[in-house]
Amino acid sequence: MIQHIVMWKFKESALNNTREENINEFASRLEALVGVIDEIVSLKTGKNILPGETASDLVLLSEFNSLNDLEKYNNHPEHQKILAFGKKVIAERRAVDFEM
Repeated sequence: MIQHIVMWKFKESALNNTREENINEFASRLEALVGVIDEIVSLKTGKNILPGETASDLVLLSEFNSLNDLEKYNNHPEHQKILAFGKKVIAERRAVDFEM
């Protein structure tokens, strides 16, 4: 099992939206991938509730059966649409992938 964790910091504003609006939109788009991309075993997002200098705004916790399934998820056209949106609204991204 592969655990895929990603954390993002969002721009203060982008695409005529506030940081909070873009966080909500991005999280909603990610969660909508469940049932669309068969390789997703589990996927959930969480918004940060304790702001701080080193805190991220949003986290993605997802699981895949294999690295091959993670790659299929990453390359899926619906996921690519979300990445295109993210490039416009995200300031920083960090990711960790590990085998459980």
